[in-house]
Amino acid sequence: MTFEGTEQLLARTQDFVNEHRSLYLQSGGAMGHILDFKHAGARGLLPSLLLKTIGRKSGRIFVTPLIYGIYGDEWVVIASKGGAPEHPAWYLNLTAQPSAGMQVATQAFEVQWREPVGEERDAVWAYMAHLYPPYGDYQKASEGRVIPVVMLSPKAELAPFSAELI
Repeated sequence: MTFEGTEQLLARTQDFVNEHRSLYLQSGGAMGHILDFKHAGARGLLPSLLLKTIGRKSGRIFVTPLIYGIYGDEWVVIASKGGAPEHPAWYLNLTAQPSAGMQVATQAFEVQWREPVGEERDAVWAYMAHLYPPYGDYQKASEGRVIPVVMLSPKAELAPFSAELI
């Protein structure tokens, strides 16, 4: 899979992400938590969370909607960037900080993050690829990049994210 000549697809994807984030934030999390991702190759409805990071260069706040799974007592997100050869900005921002913010539906938390390794990473990856089969295609397309698996653990409750973050 190549990413050359996919400007329209990328623009449609970015439009979907922007609309999703806006819906989630403007509704206080009442809408946008569960979405139909069939258009992206999923089996249907999937949960999504909002991840709030601080730009490692700009210091700005970024809010990114991400499909998630729950593995053990942690939330799991995948830094796939649709199989691009480079990591997504949210992941690079996350790795520059010891903690971040996460909103799931109407509840928000400060979270610590970690990346599982070895057999644990393989098991979590398999679980997430079952939830969202396109992850397998993304890994094949990523030109050898190992797509990060990120585990999030809530540490403190926060107020739900504000629509002013858009």
